[in-house]
Amino acid sequence: MIPEALGGILVGGGLIQLGLITAANVRRLTGQNRQTDLALELLKIELETMRDLRRQKALGGAPWNGWRKFCVAKKVTECNDICSFHLVPHDKKSLPNFRPGQYLTFQLDIPGQAKPIVRCYSLSDGPRSDLYRVTIKRITARDKETPAGLVSSFFHEQVKEGDILDVKAPSGQFFLDPAGSGGLVLIGSGIGVTPVLSMLNTLVAQASRREIWFFHGIRNRAEHAMKKHLEAIAREHPNVHLHVCASKPDPDYALGRDYQHEGRISVDLLKTLLPSNNFDYYLCGPGPMMQGVTEGLKEWGVPEKKIHYETFGPSSVKKIAAVVAPGAAAPTGYAVQFKKSGKTVNWCGDHTSLLDLAEANGITIPSGCRAGSCGTCQIAVLSGEVAYIEKSDFQTDPGTRLTCIGAPKSDVVLDA
Repeated sequence: MIPEALGGILVGGGLIQLGLITAANVRRLTGQNRQTDLALELLKIELETMRDLRRQKALGGAPWNGWRKFCVAKKVTECNDICSFHLVPHDKKSLPNFRPGQYLTFQLDIPGQAKPIVRCYSLSDGPRSDLYRVTIKRITARDKETPAGLVSSFFHEQVKEGDILDVKAPSGQFFLDPAGSGGLVLIGSGIGVTPVLSMLNTLVAQASRREIWFFHGIRNRAEHAMKKHLEAIAREHPNVHLHVCASKPDPDYALGRDYQHEGRISVDLLKTLLPSNNFDYYLCGPGPMMQGVTEGLKEWGVPEKKIHYETFGPSSVKKIAAVVAPGAAAPTGYAVQFKKSGKTVNWCGDHTSLLDLAEANGITIPSGCRAGSCGTCQIAVLSGEVAYIEKSDFQTDPGTRLTCIGAPKSDVVLDA
């Protein structure tokens, strides 16, 4: 009995000893793992710091507050009624980087105007430390009710090389992250090609290998800006697929040579060309085109988070549902009183913003970017509450709101 008991004690003691050794090894390995995790975390922080330093070096400068003087270094006619302006800083200091798709805001002293006019124009090239480029289409008069564009005409007819312009730093919420991954569909119709061209040029300059489908909508030869440039990119970069859609091509414009499709850009066209709908979509152009394409993409099963668009002008993609929580009904039935104009109208949810509502009722409110960046449409709110549909890049004065991205959350009285 004693030997068996002793053997049991010895075996039990051996198991205890083994357990102690195993526990010690686990603690040691756990400590090593923790040290490894800590080392990896420190390495991650160090790499991120190095990336930040490279980013700061690449920026070459810092965004500025207010207005900065720029000289028109070059004025280039791209095609009929479309002209590019190369702008260099008058102080000759380096320029900050920008996110491709953003725009510049200009303050212009135009003869015959009582006060400076503010307008925004998309940057049309990739970031550089020495100059910015904007490309502007002259809006010509269609009839007595649709006069020529005041600012676009000023740029085309009066701004010349050597002139000095007041410019705000690049801004805007429509932009592409060049460091992202996955395939892209870039769609630009008419002069709306400028921000997506900036995206394309940036990606090409960085030797991106992302699959890129570039759709350019034009009417005819007169609107075919950047033709040789885009054709050269498509020829030299196999990952870039260029498709020009001409709605009214000239008789001597050859299908397959000068353009690839007759007609307007549509989701039906995308379905015939794209291998799937699994892309990020960036589009800019006239409101009806963007409305049709965005609705078509959603019907095709493209998640809303993958559809990005630049809105401009009074006719653009409806976005009023963003005023309330997802899934909730847009608020309606609020009375909006424009005090100076002597009009009170009902907010029924059919308009994209208070600015849109005002224009639909014959009330003039000065406007510029229509995206919450320039501050031109700032109006005092005398009573009630105004919410923003989109993020604002402009710091308003106390008691005022931007009408271009504002919607009522109650009955409101505006000083307009």
